[in-house]
Amino acid sequence: MTRNIGVAVVPPRRSCEDAFCPFCGVLSVRGKMITGTVVSAKAKKMVVVSREYPRPVPKYKRYERSRSKVHAYLPGCIDVKEGDEVKIAECRPLSKTVSFVVIEVNTKNGSRN
Repeated sequence: MTRNIGVAVVPPRRSCEDAFCPFCGVLSVRGKMITGTVVSAKAKKMVVVSREYPRPVPKYKRYERSRSKVHAYLPGCIDVKEGDEVKIAECRPLSKTVSFVVIEVNTKNGSRN
């Protein structure tokens, strides 16, 4: 059974016993929502998401492409591979570097989890 997290996303089909899952556990989401690409899924229950955004260069009155990496927690009910596009939401700090949680996945072939 999944609970409503207050964000318009498709909940996962599977359920899990993870306390840090926003759908099955007690973790609340708030603040920023970021869409990016998974660049590393090697760690256990954690992914690295890279996002690309335009950054202004005032001297030339133009924009340059910039990237940033964000570490996000991966709940047990969501499956992710490198290259998948994910939506992550801000939550309370779960560890020293992790303050985001994966809430939705768009795979390369267009299907969702």
